Amino acid sequence: MKRFALLLTLSLTPLAHAQMTMPGMNHGTTKNGGNTMNHGTAMNSGLDALKGKAFDRAFLSMMIVHHQGAVDMSKAVLNNVKDVQVKRWTADIIGVQQKEIGQMNTWLGTLGGVDKSVQAGMNTEMKNMISVLKASKDSDRGLIEGMLPHHASAIDMASLALQKSSDTRVLGLARDIIRSQADEMYAYRQWLIKRGF
Repeated sequence: MKRFALLLTLSLTPLAHAQMTMPGMNHGTTKNGGNTMNHGTAMNSGLDALKGKAFDRAFLSMMIVHHQGAVDMSKAVLNNVKDVQVKRWTADIIGVQQKEIGQMNTWLGTLGGVDKSVQAGMNTEMKNMISVLKASKDSDRGLIEGMLPHHASAIDMASLALQKSSDTRVLGLARDIIRSQADEMYAYRQWLIKRGF
């Protein structure tokens, strides 16, 4: 029951925030080893206005870039992280999100291919996050603090997909993203709290 309440809170709260602040949504600011990281979501690029096949195509196209951003962030610090748990998380992020990228690319083949027009804003956002992470003096803390808003925006997009998708594959992926990334966010916060961050 506690896990359900956590998932419900994490999935609905950002979405309610998204609906109040679109367009130009921003997930707030994360302090990252002295740096500041602003992370919005690309829902304000029009994803929330789409439906049917057009929604599914845009959602998958954007989520591919979003996932690739997490992979790139993890690879950027892979050789610098020291904490054993953070190393595990880094490897898991790379493995799981690369697998999901492959699935999404395959599904997009049946939906008209990648929609590059919706990917531009997300590409810029991911590059900015990687730049901030690379500038962090503490790779372990930098990755974990960077992944919190990154995962939060994935949950926002996945919550929208659960409301709007007409593709059972996309619905399943959205559900899995919310479940797994909410659990990871919980674990990341616990890790930061234990270290006094």
